[in-house]
Amino acid sequence: MSKLNQIFTYLKKLFPNPNTELVYNNQFQLMVSVILSAQNTDIQVNKITSKLFKSIKTPQNILQIWNTKLEKSISSINYYKTKSKHIFWLSEIIIDKKKLKDLWISKYNSYKYKNHAYFIPNTIKWLQKLPWIWEKTAKVIAHVLFKLPVIAVDTHVHRVCNRWWIVDTKTPEKTSKLLEKVIPKSYKSIAHHSIILFWRYYCTARKPKCETCKLQKICNRYQSQ
Repeated sequence: MSKLNQIFTYLKKLFPNPNTELVYNNQFQLMVSVILSAQNTDIQVNKITSKLFKSIKTPQNILQIWNTKLEKSISSINYYKTKSKHIFWLSEIIIDKKKLKDLWISKYNSYKYKNHAYFIPNTIKWLQKLPWIWEKTAKVIAHVLFKLPVIAVDTHVHRVCNRWWIVDTKTPEKTSKLLEKVIPKSYKSIAHHSIILFWRYYCTARKPKCETCKLQKICNRYQSQ
């Protein structure tokens, strides 16, 4: 069995149905949650959005409240002032086709909640033209909403993939580029969330559960102990 087959066979057993742990009810709420999750845990974000999403269903709802009110609602997370500003800006853009056109965004999906219509770019390229949407954020949104076979890489995914010797890289950016090449398309539908769940519950940064892990033989960290 190849290394990648071994890894993903094991991950499938651990996480038969890997998915995001962010809690949301529609496409716009997912975007907001992903933005808030940068440099924060999903648990912390869900705690905030459990209250916030009772009144915020659409980008129009964001524009109906004062920026200071949104800031206060998310003040317990990192970069809350900047994120609040960019969520407002993003909300203004995705309800207006002219503003999307001004950003050269030509591919998007249309959504409607009650009488509120909004439009979310449906490719990595176009998503990254929106405020606070970088490559990692765009990949998360595209993978969850549009089922695109992409892998978002943060420092944790970067760490785990280097421990597995799948890549030998110094930065998450380099890891991201390589993973898109080395991981077969057949695994990309599960790779993103299964790797995230694996580092979150097993292969943690400081105290990984190496004793119970079935990937010891291909783990750089374990073999170097």
